[in-house]
Amino acid sequence: MHHAQCSGARANRPLRLEGAMFEQEPARDTSGKERDEPLRLAAFLRDHHQHILARWQNTTHALHSHRSAQGTPPVHHIPSLLEGITEALAHTEHGVPIQLPCILSDMHAFARLDQGFDIHELASEYGLLRRCILQQLAAAALRPSPSALALLEELLDQSLSRAMLSYTRLRERTMNALDGMMQAAMDSPDMETLLHRLLCLLMETSLQVDSATILLCEGDGLQVRAALGLGAEKSLGLRLRGGKSFAGRIAAGRQPMAVRPALEGVQDEDARRLGLLALYGVPLQEGGKLVGVAHMGSRTTHAFSEADTLLFRTMASRATSLIIQAQLRARELAARETAQRSLAMLDGLLDSSTMGIAILDRQLCFTRINEVLAKLNGASVQEHLGCAFRDRVNPFIATSLEPLIRKVLETGEPIEHFELSTPIGSEYLPGHTWLISLFPVRASTGELLGVGDVVVDITVRKEAERALEQAVSFREQLLAVLGHDLRNPLSAINASAYQLSRQKSLDARGRQAVERIRRSGARMGRMIDDILDFTRSRLGGGIPVTCQPMNMGEVCRNALDELQATFPQRQLLLEVQGDTSGSWDPDRVSQVLGNLVFNALQHGSEETPVRTVIRDEGAHVRMEVWNQGEPIPPEQLPHLFDPFKRRPSDQRPHEGRGGKRSLGLGLHIVRQLAQAHGGEVEAHSSAEKGTCFEVRWPHNRA
Repeated sequence: MHHAQCSGARANRPLRLEGAMFEQEPARDTSGKERDEPLRLAAFLRDHHQHILARWQNTTHALHSHRSAQGTPPVHHIPSLLEGITEALAHTEHGVPIQLPCILSDMHAFARLDQGFDIHELASEYGLLRRCILQQLAAAALRPSPSALALLEELLDQSLSRAMLSYTRLRERTMNALDGMMQAAMDSPDMETLLHRLLCLLMETSLQVDSATILLCEGDGLQVRAALGLGAEKSLGLRLRGGKSFAGRIAAGRQPMAVRPALEGVQDEDARRLGLLALYGVPLQEGGKLVGVAHMGSRTTHAFSEADTLLFRTMASRATSLIIQAQLRARELAARETAQRSLAMLDGLLDSSTMGIAILDRQLCFTRINEVLAKLNGASVQEHLGCAFRDRVNPFIATSLEPLIRKVLETGEPIEHFELSTPIGSEYLPGHTWLISLFPVRASTGELLGVGDVVVDITVRKEAERALEQAVSFREQLLAVLGHDLRNPLSAINASAYQLSRQKSLDARGRQAVERIRRSGARMGRMIDDILDFTRSRLGGGIPVTCQPMNMGEVCRNALDELQATFPQRQLLLEVQGDTSGSWDPDRVSQVLGNLVFNALQHGSEETPVRTVIRDEGAHVRMEVWNQGEPIPPEQLPHLFDPFKRRPSDQRPHEGRGGKRSLGLGLHIVRQLAQAHGGEVEAHSSAEKGTCFEVRWPHNRA
């Protein structure tokens, strides 16, 4: 700090006061009493130092009480100034003019400027100090000589003049800097441009600044976003984590910091490498939130002046506001771009969708609509926008949908897959059916903005569904009729075949033909039973079962005996393990076993037996039917029990056996009967173990 020379009224032989050391010019001769008056006044000020300061604190507290609830902001320079005046009086002889150290007034002026005091308040504080000294003199009934009082007045005038001059100069310098900052931010530049301009302005305000850096908070650390001067190119973009660096310590402490790297061992490699003798930094914070850190360095001075640090803090404070504004602008711009992209995507979706889509606000006015739905309403897209729902939609549609739309607005819950059909005699698209979904439209904050409407014309689909239902109904009724009407001729065929088999006059060839008739009749009987059961399951609510106490092993043995008579050339084996008694429908159990064994005979190898295992497993009885032969492909296993599904071997004629055709209902009936008893069926097949169908029958003993 370069101190300006302050002159008094008698400046021909000045006394210079530097710190606590005074250099005194040779004094003129005068009377001893007049020579001792300044010393007496200095002794009085020294003895009453605390009383004078207490008076001053009380009076300034009242003067500044409007600033805060705590009263006067603390200032530590007035006590030093009073001590300096006391020492100056003590070293004055013969009325020689004296001069105070300018630093004392400068410090007080800078502090008050930093605290936002205006120049009138600053002058008032010096006037109050003068008054407090005179009041203390009057209270002690001490009457200094006019010359001593004149010296005291001169010292007070010097300090006030210097303070006001320092205040004015620094305030002008600060205002110029702040005006430059506002000019730098005038055209709302991007963040990097703004920070660069701010650092350029800082470098211009002080010749002692050789480097300046601004770091902003990024995640859990700091990133150098702007740098000028020494080492700027290498530090730009650098990320700092932790609190060991100079910037990290400022961020952690949230307080300004001044250090001398070479003398204090600061852990900042760049500072030592660049030869910086002084570092000063401040946190950039707004409302308790840390935005970043700004610091400056010098390699020409060991400490920045009070004026420079005050100016830097002021600029940093204003820069913080500008940075936050730039961040808000950037976020607003990003949000606007995101919103524009979202709207563009929404418009693209609306234009490309084959469904009718519209969005209504809370007043039920159209804000978005695509061409598909606009055409249904008989108007263009532009004619819909901003128009009320009832003014653009057919009255029948509006009356039907408006209560549902208002319900979505009231509850915030969607209404999905609502079907709406226009009457056959309607003037508006008669006989058409739409599938409509209504959903709430919300902002990112959760605020309900309106209702979305998705409309799909399903007239063609409904017509196809009705045609399919009619076809299915006709098929099932036809199957039921065929099942009943075929029983009578089939019974006649079986009875006639039985009578023929008893004729002794038949030769071997005739008996072989009769056996073929009996086997074919048996197979046809099973097919008719499957048709009837399938029809009952579809039309009558399920296959009926009548459970009664029985022994599953015995029932299965009897069923296999009957099958063995029908297929005498095949080997059918039965194995019963454990207690197989329980409550089931014996006819249905026989039917399940017959279907599974017939399936095994049809698809298994003729050289290997079909093996049936009935096993007690505690909670249920397991029925297993095994056969060897070509394994079932894995992709077919999940579909074996679907109705009218046949394996490829069912569809290929086999020479010499007339083929192995079936309706594909046998396994489906097995599953239906197992589920009717509360059980389940599954199949597994491999070339090594063969093919096995397993049925689990819940073991409810009577």
